[in-house]
Amino acid sequence: MRRRRFRLGALLIALVAAGSPASAQDGNQVEEGGATFLLIPVGARAAALGQAAIADYGTSESAFWNPAGLALIPDPELAIHFASTFASDNTAITAQFPTRRLGVLGIAAYLVDFGSQEVVLGPGAPSGRISLKNIELLASWATELIGNLALGVNYKLIQFRQDCSGDCGTVRTVVGTTHGVDIGAQYAFGASENLRIGLAVRHAGFKLQLENRDQADPLPTRVQIGVSWRLYLPQPKDATQRLDARILFDLQEAWGQYDNPDARLGVELGYGQAIRLRAGYAFLHSESRGPSIGAGLRFGRIALDIARIFYSSSNFDEPFYASLRAIL
Repeated sequence: MRRRRFRLGALLIALVAAGSPASAQDGNQVEEGGATFLLIPVGARAAALGQAAIADYGTSESAFWNPAGLALIPDPELAIHFASTFASDNTAITAQFPTRRLGVLGIAAYLVDFGSQEVVLGPGAPSGRISLKNIELLASWATELIGNLALGVNYKLIQFRQDCSGDCGTVRTVVGTTHGVDIGAQYAFGASENLRIGLAVRHAGFKLQLENRDQADPLPTRVQIGVSWRLYLPQPKDATQRLDARILFDLQEAWGQYDNPDARLGVELGYGQAIRLRAGYAFLHSESRGPSIGAGLRFGRIALDIARIFYSSSNFDEPFYASLRAIL
């Protein structure tokens, strides 16, 4: 599996080096090869909900979707989010700290590891090793204003790495670094705040340069809008927590192209915070569209979320997600 993942990663590098467009609509090519890893879902909760997370809130996953959702985190939270996909192993570590005066402050580190491959230039032992990685470092700020309005922003350092140790022949070490931002807002209606809308501009920033300025790739900037609606269900007589259901729906489109958006739908059933059952569907214009399922369990101040995405295409292995959160 690691060898296969490396080959897929090497293919991505070849596409980037050739300047191949990652997508094209209405004849307008959108080249975004070097940082397409930013579009990989982060967090088991969002993955289970069909990636409908722009109006979601209250956990560290919001840092990777809509930073405004961080404003609703009530307590400090440390979390680790893991995903095993057909091309890589992905790990994100996050820390969020609510404060009285400054709002919620957070940091996160995200690693997408395509694996490594030994290089054998001739007879005998391997002479070198090539490894492929993408790295994202985030600093987040979010606050809730008067009138149920929340705002949030991320600063992001983004890096693409092709590292060679030893003698790799014609393959050399390549490192590209750039900077970006996410800006988001959420608004909750009514005193109960059961209806919430969200808007986010994600992955805006400078081009990622790997070889020279002419071959630099723009970041995959996306505009996304979402809505979340919570309703409470009839309560069993002996229930200690409330039964509720949530429906989430998102639309996402590339910056400057708003005629054919991707849609995402998620449904969640819960018994308070103790048990959460989730399902969703990502209506994407790609082979990665398809359904998803997941669940969340909370034991005191420890929460565990898991998810599985099922692609409509049989060309890729289906990814598994797990998130472990500690509420301090």
